Amino acid sequence: MRHWLLNRSDIRASQARWVTGSLCSALVFFIWIGPILASSSTTIIVGSKNFLENRLLAEMFAQLIESQTALTVERRLGLAGTQICFQALLTGGIDLYPEYTGTGLMTILGEPSLQDPVDTLNRVRAEFRKRWNLWWLTPLGFDNSYALALRRDRAHALNIHTITDLVRVAPQLKAGFGYEFIQRADGLPGLKQWYGLQFREVVGMQQSLKYQATDNGDVDVLDAYTTDGRLAVYDFVVLEDDRHFFPPYDATALVRGETLEQHPELGKVLSLLTNALSPQRMRELNLRIQEQGEAIPHVAFEALQDLHLVNEKHQPTTTTMKDTESFFSYMWERRAVLLFRTGEHLWLAGIGLLLGITLAIPLALLLERWRKGAETMIRIIGMSQTIPSIALLAFMIPLFGVGALPAIIALWIYSLYPILRNTFSGLRDAAPSVVETGRALGMTEWQILLSVRLPLAAPTIMAGIRTSAIWTVGTATLAAFIGAGGLGVPIVSGLQLADVHLILSGALPATILALTVDGLLGWIEHLVQPRGLEASR
Repeated sequence: MRHWLLNRSDIRASQARWVTGSLCSALVFFIWIGPILASSSTTIIVGSKNFLENRLLAEMFAQLIESQTALTVERRLGLAGTQICFQALLTGGIDLYPEYTGTGLMTILGEPSLQDPVDTLNRVRAEFRKRWNLWWLTPLGFDNSYALALRRDRAHALNIHTITDLVRVAPQLKAGFGYEFIQRADGLPGLKQWYGLQFREVVGMQQSLKYQATDNGDVDVLDAYTTDGRLAVYDFVVLEDDRHFFPPYDATALVRGETLEQHPELGKVLSLLTNALSPQRMRELNLRIQEQGEAIPHVAFEALQDLHLVNEKHQPTTTTMKDTESFFSYMWERRAVLLFRTGEHLWLAGIGLLLGITLAIPLALLLERWRKGAETMIRIIGMSQTIPSIALLAFMIPLFGVGALPAIIALWIYSLYPILRNTFSGLRDAAPSVVETGRALGMTEWQILLSVRLPLAAPTIMAGIRTSAIWTVGTATLAAFIGAGGLGVPIVSGLQLADVHLILSGALPATILALTVDGLLGWIEHLVQPRGLEASR
């Protein structure tokens, strides 16, 4: 028995050394060498928030820079809200993104509203330069303010025309607000203090879904942007802000000072958009994306072309879903993009999982020898599972910026617990009688570990790895919110557009990828499972 166990352990040890060496080489290349090769001083990283108008403006910035300079542009669009974008700007994860002066004043600086647009712009310009060396460029020409809206028939029935009128009936109404609006100082918390506004119920919803829910009567009140093209489609009444709570929200580019010092041509190029977009023009552009299903790169190009700022050779290639086109044809036309996103997704999830295996299994070996405090340590690590995924990603940004690195670290943290728990349990519970037999035969503790405990615990360890792999592949879709790419990109974009086909174009490959990874790990589990244990089942 001892001879058979040692032979099998030698084979496994040889295989393990080869696999471990290959994985370590891959980790070194992707984590250290890859970013070095990809970095370039002539690359400008353009970010955006996760709503459509902001993505459109960011795409216009990117195309304008590409057409008017020799700089290379990297896009990190759809970052999860103001604070994520702002932290990415501070840490150098992005070089610029579209921002609104009122947001800078109230949400970032935490100062009270100023009603004059010039005063607001001058205030944020002075404070942002002094505190963080961030520059507000010239306004684009439109003010995209927050507003509250109701269905016209509902507003007439309740005799509501202003937000003060709304206060009277709000305790009877259900509101559907954006997640960020619910938290922002210039959103619901500020309205409660300024107007005394209290609703019967408030639910958080994606922007496009709020319109549908309000139109269907599922909610009574929604927050809207004054340049939102959907206001022209839905028969809603925008309530007057009669006590002037909302500040001016002039749109402009917010840029890192270091970036402008390195590339002074950037400020000149972006200044070409000064007062180039009226509120009416923005509503038209937004409507084309929100309701007519046109691709953001295409709309951005035509907007710049109308301003004579780009030419045909810079026109982007886009794919949209045609009314007469089947979903499978749509997927086939997007196959190159989906294959690229799948590769990104597999890379993010794979590196996170491999790092989890690399740490969790050795740690479990140590804890198995130090059983007194093992359960406490495992429970502490298990607490990481209680942190919401998007919150954990946000926590990473001040330390690591945006992009792949914080996403990989977050996925690494999430992957640890299932592997650690199962490895520890498998080693602890591995056939005590067989372990004692090995000791009686004169085997050392190290030989018992390699030849008895690890082989017997292998199915339990692999079950933990398989569980972790499924979690990691699923959680990696949220990496899109911090600009790390992956299959979350079409899912997030589809949610913003309420486009089921776009959502499925990311969700289905993610599901297939998770099943494929689980199947591959199941095959590996079969290989490492001791023959005697397999026969006994």
